[in-house]
Amino acid sequence: MKELGRYFGEIVIVTAPEPVQAPLAVPAAARIVRDARAHEGPADALARGLDAVRADAAFACSCDLPMLDARVAAALLAMLPGYDAVIPVVGDRLQPLYAAYRREVGGALRAMRARGENRLSAIADLVRTRKVDEPELRALDPELRSFMNVNTPADYARAIRLIS
Repeated sequence: MKELGRYFGEIVIVTAPEPVQAPLAVPAAARIVRDARAHEGPADALARGLDAVRADAAFACSCDLPMLDARVAAALLAMLPGYDAVIPVVGDRLQPLYAAYRREVGGALRAMRARGENRLSAIADLVRTRKVDEPELRALDPELRSFMNVNTPADYARAIRLIS
C-alpha cells in the first residue's frame, strides 16, 4: 500500500465481509470496502472496488504482489484513454488483477457474473481492452518482478531472495 500511496491519492481495499483476526495496517487515506458474502471471488471484489473509487479510473491489484511497482501501475493507467481496461499479458496469461479499469467496468463485471461467468479474465472480451504484451511491459519492468505472485512457501522464499 505504501508503494501505491506514492503515486495514487486514493486507495480502496476490498476485503472479507467480517474483520480478520489481526487488524489490517491501513493508511489513514485508504478506505476499506467489505465483500457482501465470503468467497464471492475476484470479479465481485473488483466490481465492488470500482464502485467505491471516486476517480473515473483505477489501478486494481491483488494482495499477493510483494514487488509491485507503482510506476508500472501508473503507466498502465496512462494507457487507458480510448479503452475501458488495460490488462497486461505475462507468460501468455492475462493479468486482470494487475490492470487499469474505468469505473464503468464494474457494471460489466456484475452483468458477467449474472450470466454465470466467474472467470475475471473473461472481462477482457466484454469491454474495450488494450492488452499489453511482455516486450512493452519489460520496457517498464525489465524482469517483470511486479507481476510475481506469492502464493506458496516456495514463492515466498524466491521473493525474499530477490528482495535481498
